[in-house]
Amino acid sequence: CLVWCLRTKIMLVLRDLGLSEIRVGQLDELVSRLLPTPGPEQPPTAPSVWRTSHISAHTFFQNKHGELLSQMSRKGYRHSSFSVFFHNTDKIKLMSEMLLLSLIWVQHRGFKTLRSKTRRMESGYDGPADSDTYTPSFMKGLLLKEKGPEVQSLDQVMKQRSLPETQQEAFKTGFTEGFMRSQAYTQRTQDSLRRTRLILLVLLLVGIYGLSRTPFLSVRFRTTSGLDSAVDPIQMKNVTFEHVKGVEEAKNELQDVVEFLKNPQKFTVLGGKLPKGILLVGPPGTGKTLLARAVAGEADVPFYYASGSEFDEMFVGVGASRIRNLFKEAKANAPCVIFIDELDSVGGKRIESPMHPYSRQTINQLLAEMDGFKPNEGVIVIGATNFAEALDNALVRPGRFDMQVTVPRPDVKGRTEILNWYLSKIKVDPDVDAEIIARGTVGFSGAELENLVNQAALKAAVDEKEMVTMKELEFAKDKILMGPERRSVEIDKKNKTITAYHESGHAIVAYYTKDAMPINKATIMPRGPTLGHVSMLPENDRWSETRAQLLAQMDVSMGGRVAEELIFGDDNITTGASSDFDGATKIAKMMVTRFGMSDKLGVMTYTDLSKQSPETQAAIEQEVRALLKDSYERAKNILKTYSKEHKKLADALLTYETLDAKEIQMVLEGKSLDH
Repeated sequence: CLVWCLRTKIMLVLRDLGLSEIRVGQLDELVSRLLPTPGPEQPPTAPSVWRTSHISAHTFFQNKHGELLSQMSRKGYRHSSFSVFFHNTDKIKLMSEMLLLSLIWVQHRGFKTLRSKTRRMESGYDGPADSDTYTPSFMKGLLLKEKGPEVQSLDQVMKQRSLPETQQEAFKTGFTEGFMRSQAYTQRTQDSLRRTRLILLVLLLVGIYGLSRTPFLSVRFRTTSGLDSAVDPIQMKNVTFEHVKGVEEAKNELQDVVEFLKNPQKFTVLGGKLPKGILLVGPPGTGKTLLARAVAGEADVPFYYASGSEFDEMFVGVGASRIRNLFKEAKANAPCVIFIDELDSVGGKRIESPMHPYSRQTINQLLAEMDGFKPNEGVIVIGATNFAEALDNALVRPGRFDMQVTVPRPDVKGRTEILNWYLSKIKVDPDVDAEIIARGTVGFSGAELENLVNQAALKAAVDEKEMVTMKELEFAKDKILMGPERRSVEIDKKNKTITAYHESGHAIVAYYTKDAMPINKATIMPRGPTLGHVSMLPENDRWSETRAQLLAQMDVSMGGRVAEELIFGDDNITTGASSDFDGATKIAKMMVTRFGMSDKLGVMTYTDLSKQSPETQAAIEQEVRALLKDSYERAKNILKTYSKEHKKLADALLTYETLDAKEIQMVLEGKSLDH
């Protein structure tokens, strides 16, 4: 059985070697060719040219495969009688070793790589190592790189270098300095890298933001979680209509809204509906926000405040989402008041604009919330704006903003109430007359009057006074109207004299012209951009002006230039009358083009002069010039008639610099001023 197995093994080896056609009888011849004939050693007949290594054996197979061939030689095996060896144990052993040799003799060709070498090494291959020629030089250097000794401390380095003791301290100092410099350089490099990364990040964010603002690459984020925070109401219990002064008509109209909020059944029992929106229209500072707060305070309902600019975001849909949240919170706490300040910024007219392709979404949502399919009972929306004409037509129609309340600038009575309200909050002299200040502050809003009282209080504090008097209030009024005093400006005597005659010319014409406004004060103290000023004080608010009053204003404006011409001559007139001429020209042009006060052009308005014919433009210019010329002549006649009074008033201004209405009257009547 063993012989049969060995014979089968030999046949498998022959098949692997590609010699499956060889018969067993031909095996002796094959073995004789593969194996040399062992026999006694014969000395070489001739000297060899090759030098023999001291470890070389006599044959190649003995060098390559060890003692196998020597054992065969010692046992006397002959390849010619190979077949008879199968009946002996040594023969079987020999055939097994030859079988192993035949397995080793199989030649395998292929590319030798580092990976195959590594695989052979891992599989326990004990064959000869690959030649170094198969490994690239750079890989060989990387793989065969010898690791140097690891240094554990500076003392070991000095021991390796065998430094003398005299040089050890210098070596340590130099090593420390180099190490510290290396650390500093590394730190600077890291800081520079951080700064560079930060700059690149900022530039990237700026670039992304710039792209998001373009009309075609806008950032279209529909998910706005985190941007729509909940809106908290405010309780306005401390603000009522008693805190609102000077706007009695607006308060009366809003009183009905308060009744709606307090007792809605009173108005709905007859089938009526609560108003949905109230639009407050008026100039800045007239108290629109205060009125809205007072409505919520009087009705004792929650007050939701929002500014129109809060709904404008770079993210698409944020404005509409915030309006939804605002009304959702308000409906949950109805009845309540929603106040949207600066409504024109969110409710402006809807136009096609490539710069704001999604601006319609916010106003559309507002329109739907105010008058959509869903009921909005119990929520009063109050909007405030300075430009009602800029609002979208769908927003101001009935059903959305049902009521439109005008909040104008206060009249003299309203200004007096506002001044008394703010004066009650500070220490004030009992002799202060708020009506006098109110008469001299025509056109002031409530916020400007509050600022006036505050400026007066600051002036009294600077002057270390115990209370605010009329002097501080007049100072604050003049500061707001004419600008702050410039006492540091040094004006020579000649220019000061010209200014005194110029301002006294205005005062003389105003004093002796029938329809001119009464004089309030004249001064040659530089204020703001001017070197002097004459302020006028109307007795009552003027809702309209007559032709005589307009001509009187023009005459007063011409008085300054006329005074310079009469006193100093045509060659010494100054540029100080430029603003006077601007005001007079504006009045004359309005009389001709807007008020129909021209006999030649008749009762016709000319809004856009550029669209008129050249003949019409020439006629308008001729009429304006005629009005100005007549006004100049009237002022000249008055100053020629009252030349003595003119000189007295100019001398008084040079002496006292500032004169009020009572002092001007005393000077013109020839009375002395006791200062």
